Amino acid sequence: MATTSELDRVSMVMLRYMRGPIFALIVVYAIGIIVMALIPGQDADGNPEYMSLFHAFYFFTYTATTTGFGEIPTEFTDAQRLWAIVCIYMGVIAWLYAIGSIFRLVQNPHFLLALNEHRFAGSVRRIREPFFIICGFGDTGSLLARGLSDNWLRGVIMDTDPERIKALKLRDYHVDMPGLCADPAVPKHLVDAGVHMPNCKALVILTVNEEVNARIATMTRLLNPELHLLCRSSSRHHIEQLQSLGKVTIINPFEIFAQLLSMAITAPRLHNLNACLVHSPGVRLGQPIKVPTGDWIICGYGRMGRWMYRHFVQNGISPVIIDPNVRKVEGAARIINEHANPDTLLAAGIDHAAGVVAGTDSDHVNLSILMSVHRLKPDAFTIVRQNSHENQIAFDATNANLVLQSSLTTARRVLKHLISPQVQIFIEYLREQGEDICEQTVDRLKTLIGDCQPQLWRVCLRQSEAEAVIEHLQQGLALSLGELRRDPHDLENTLPCMPLSIARGEQRIMLPADSELLQAGDELLFCGTEGGERMLSSTMNNPYTLDYLITGEDKPRGYVFKWLAERKQASAPSS
Repeated sequence: MATTSELDRVSMVMLRYMRGPIFALIVVYAIGIIVMALIPGQDADGNPEYMSLFHAFYFFTYTATTTGFGEIPTEFTDAQRLWAIVCIYMGVIAWLYAIGSIFRLVQNPHFLLALNEHRFAGSVRRIREPFFIICGFGDTGSLLARGLSDNWLRGVIMDTDPERIKALKLRDYHVDMPGLCADPAVPKHLVDAGVHMPNCKALVILTVNEEVNARIATMTRLLNPELHLLCRSSSRHHIEQLQSLGKVTIINPFEIFAQLLSMAITAPRLHNLNACLVHSPGVRLGQPIKVPTGDWIICGYGRMGRWMYRHFVQNGISPVIIDPNVRKVEGAARIINEHANPDTLLAAGIDHAAGVVAGTDSDHVNLSILMSVHRLKPDAFTIVRQNSHENQIAFDATNANLVLQSSLTTARRVLKHLISPQVQIFIEYLREQGEDICEQTVDRLKTLIGDCQPQLWRVCLRQSEAEAVIEHLQQGLALSLGELRRDPHDLENTLPCMPLSIARGEQRIMLPADSELLQAGDELLFCGTEGGERMLSSTMNNPYTLDYLITGEDKPRGYVFKWLAERKQASAPSS
């Protein structure tokens, strides 16, 4: 229904602009043809002869386009030639008017908008694989789209900024990602984006306006009560509003970063593993960062500072707060009601502080704080908030120990949810098990992939993703995880990939053993190399390779080789 509506809008705009030129052409053609048919001509014998309507139409058609094919069906009289001259000028003027109207039509913004919406709805309708809707293509949306592309996942993008949608068309994504310049809070646009389609798996809301985010979430929930929503929000009021909608994952980058910092303090190995899984720059597997737990200074008690303070207190640290607008905080923290500068940093005890947090909402203020800290205490552990992605080069030059870039933090957490919800469940499981289990997991993973960057991917044992495995299981045969992971080039070794978890209905099997028997419908989360992912996918969809891994026998393929093998077996002497 929405598609027909968009097609009607395109047709309506076209007719509105072209009805004048079309009417002019019809009138000019009608007058020219009728008059030409009424003017008497002359045959070879000098007798009067009238041109038929068909010949008049044929003559006017090529004459109006300034193409001459002679005088037909007989030589014209002077009266006919005079009228032919009039027809030429009338036709040329009418066609110039029509062509000019066509140029104005293709430049009309309403026509272009209706046409783009129609094309967008059509491209979304043609998507057959699972996809995700991204509302907002700013820094966060751009990073998320890149992450989806790297994992060969489809995205449908909407943003109100036409320049961002133009930039989308220039991206070299692995998969096609349709984009529309429109307000995502309008229900019609959400329908065009595929919110009703069964293969739409989630809608991600990442605009910079939290009020708009709440409106989009409300409209989507009314249109599709079952669709999973992921929404960025750091406002308590909007978080409460989103929670009332149900089935909404709220992404607060400041809370997430504070939780990760707390993890780095209490479980550094797990923090290192998590950072590697989300491809944090400069992080190497098995080399955890060491966050000191002495005295800390927080510069700026805003959205970031509040969460940092809360998690510092939970870990037994009572930091000093520097903020001109704060009078009271929870607990007995010391507050300096001034802007952060060398004097206030000295007053806060920078000379014996373990670390400093520069968490204001101004990048140049945060950079200034870091420069002061480097002068006063070069060895202090520094954490800084980066508000704009455009300032990346300047923040790289500071060599801060940890950088909160809210867009990057949000995109990484959303991507973890979209790849598989099991990723975060697995991280929480390791946190409950303790650092020893995490260290064993990291050591095992390093043995498999070496110094390669770990890749995450999800595999669901169904016909479309694991055809050979499903056929094997449907025959009533068993298949263990260890058999699936064997290397086809060397059966004594395994592929460079490690199963992290298996989701089987409501059951979650963490760090499954190689003896675990697989079942149809299992959702497996793997971590390994890109080569391991390709080899595993090939194994799961090639029955000959899978059979070779299980039996160790390379059976003949094709009718000819099978027939030769049967003949050879039949001719072999029986023992």
